[in-house]
Amino acid sequence: MDSGLIRRVCSFVFTALILAFAAAPAEARYASIVIDVKTGKVLHATNADTPNYPASLTKMMTLYMIFEAMDDGRLTLQRELPVSRVAAGRSPSKLGLRRGRKISVADIIGALVTKSANDAATVAAEALGGTERKFARLMTAKARALGMTRTNFRNASGLPHRSQQSTARDMATLGAALRNDYPQYYHYFSLASYRYKGRKYRNHNKLLTRYEGVDGIKTGYIRASGYNLVASVSRGGRRLIGVVFGGRSARWRDRHMMRLFNSGYAALEESGVVVFAKAEPWPPVPKRKPIRIVAQSEWSIQVGTFRRYATAHLAINRAARAVPSLLRIPISIQRDNGDRGEVFHARLKGLSEKRAKRSCRSLRRRKINCVAIPTDESTGQGSR
Repeated sequence: MDSGLIRRVCSFVFTALILAFAAAPAEARYASIVIDVKTGKVLHATNADTPNYPASLTKMMTLYMIFEAMDDGRLTLQRELPVSRVAAGRSPSKLGLRRGRKISVADIIGALVTKSANDAATVAAEALGGTERKFARLMTAKARALGMTRTNFRNASGLPHRSQQSTARDMATLGAALRNDYPQYYHYFSLASYRYKGRKYRNHNKLLTRYEGVDGIKTGYIRASGYNLVASVSRGGRRLIGVVFGGRSARWRDRHMMRLFNSGYAALEESGVVVFAKAEPWPPVPKRKPIRIVAQSEWSIQVGTFRRYATAHLAINRAARAVPSLLRIPISIQRDNGDRGEVFHARLKGLSEKRAKRSCRSLRRRKINCVAIPTDESTGQGSR
């Protein structure tokens, strides 16, 4: 073959590969999930385990790490953190922090929730991790501890990075952990706006005012991800967490989330689990006849009682993976106020008495402590 022809063919192939790789990251993929927080039941899922770019949903984990540091005394709301050259140079969205100045932890939280400020995220990352890269490794380790097996972080803000990916299911897990592990700080996600240095920043989460019962959590957008949202809503004593990745626009994403929540509550109502005593979904769900609940003899497997939701979540998933036949059994992480304060019971629910006891024996053979109990028992004595 002519050497000139070979060079032209090679040049064509090389150019095609470059174009293919350059175009790939710009493709936003749709994914969504809705879970019932009380039972862990998935009410809706589409591409829930497909890797996607989380964009500013990343800041949910940054806030989790801040809350953890506040909880163990490493940070306080009043503490002033220094602004580095790296933090000041972050791309928008940002507060416009200047190198050498300081910003309080309280202002960082407010700015992350409302403005979604990338420079504030880097300040927090450097304070807790030394560098943002080291902090991202801590974020990823925390994700694994929470059961987020398909999530990797490379920065604290969600700015574009090819390797920073997560899934709808993992983000729902993080949303539930924020609510359950740090209820004393969760109210920050309901901030409609935050004022810093004389400027008022409005929360990008419009569902706070457009869908009754929504009290958080976070929006996100980069071109490669599309419009993302994790939202939490509570009605009739039942909390749902929904996640949407890859929305075509902010308005489309918000309306789609409202439809998913409507469908989720409708599914619960049809199953007789919840009755809307004080509030109706908006837009309204068509009225249905009251459903009679028939008591059934169901048993649960309790694998432990824990101080933190995340630890309970990890324990119940470990148990289910140890006995594959339990993977399809609904999990339940039940909050209870015991003699020593708030605790979480980790359970697998909806089993017959025979199967619960048989499965528990299988777990014990695998060195996992458990106890079989009737589902209607409100407390348990499972081993920690």
